[in-house]
Amino acid sequence: MPTPCDVVVLLSGTGSNLQALIDSTQGGDNPARIRAVISNRADAYGLQRARDAGIEARVLDHKGFEGREAFDTALMALIDEFSPKLVVLAGFMRILSADFVRHYQGRLLNIHPSLLPKYKGLHTHQRALDAGDREHGCSVHFVTEELDGGPLVVQAVVAVELADTAQSLAQRVHGQEHQIYPLAMRWFAEGRLSLGEQGAILDGQPLPASGHLIRP
Repeated sequence: MPTPCDVVVLLSGTGSNLQALIDSTQGGDNPARIRAVISNRADAYGLQRARDAGIEARVLDHKGFEGREAFDTALMALIDEFSPKLVVLAGFMRILSADFVRHYQGRLLNIHPSLLPKYKGLHTHQRALDAGDREHGCSVHFVTEELDGGPLVVQAVVAVELADTAQSLAQRVHGQEHQIYPLAMRWFAEGRLSLGEQGAILDGQPLPASGHLIRP
């Protein structure tokens, strides 16, 4: 059994991606070990998912801090109590400061509901429909100081159907998120995935700009 890779997950909401990450570690051969889940919202259902799985759940309410930098400093101190090798953003609805991103350089992953670099930010499913796109999807990337702009690790493509609404498209994209996020976490935990000067590296080889692409 390889050395466990301790992971801290940050979230603000229901935690469906967290559940997929938890489920992926249940088999026994995955070196990723989720040590803690931290939320900026005490009512986030993801905290209950963590407790149900026997994972430590913590709350750090951003409203109790004077500005983003003060919150991020406290958040870094809380995360570092668990000495994680990897920090995973799973619907953490906060824009992170440059100091935070630099502190976890090369060990901070995020998932975004579009085929980056398309549709950074919010309302990605409706924007894909409005543009008449035939393909949509989701992306796992290393986090850098550019919002939704870090090197791509893996993307999953979803075909856009004529009858799709933003809700139906989102549902299929979420299904793919639950496949590729555990995959990326496992690659990192196994020592196969890292961040190099030119971008993401998998099994010693630079990944293309689009990351590892998974098509239906």
